[in-house]
Amino acid sequence: MILVGPMGVGKSTVGELLAARLGAAFRDTDKDIVDTSGKPISEIFIDEGEPHFRALEREAVRRALAEHPGVLALGGGAILAEETRELLRCLPVVFLEMGLTEAVKRVGLDAPRPLLAVNPRQQWRKLMDERRPLYAGVARAVVSTEHRTPDEVVDEILEVLELKQS
Repeated sequence: MILVGPMGVGKSTVGELLAARLGAAFRDTDKDIVDTSGKPISEIFIDEGEPHFRALEREAVRRALAEHPGVLALGGGAILAEETRELLRCLPVVFLEMGLTEAVKRVGLDAPRPLLAVNPRQQWRKLMDERRPLYAGVARAVVSTEHRTPDEVVDEILEVLELKQS
């Protein structure tokens, strides 16, 4: 199962809980990139630029999809690559979504997020306007994380994908 969605939506938190409930392993491609490169994503953006980061991201997603049978969380921009969207076709992908107000609460929009450095609220809206159709296009299900606990989100994912045990 693959989780996609914007930064701060809870992909890692929900993914870990979901994996535990399914008796599966959890993996996060952003963590893979940090582990492989030896530096935080924000530093990769600053030192090498976004195109370099996106190349690392495409490779991390490709490798994780090939190697990891459990629950996988993708970075917020991973779906920008057509190559990645093609790999996700026919896989159990869940788009976790939230609105701007919730994003402000969760991310603060002042955290070290390279794509939100200037006018974070406007940038977040712009990113979501561009990405929402891509997230929805690869997803079998869309689940809101707004005003819900991670456990409630996991319950809905299991229910909508008909994996919930009675």
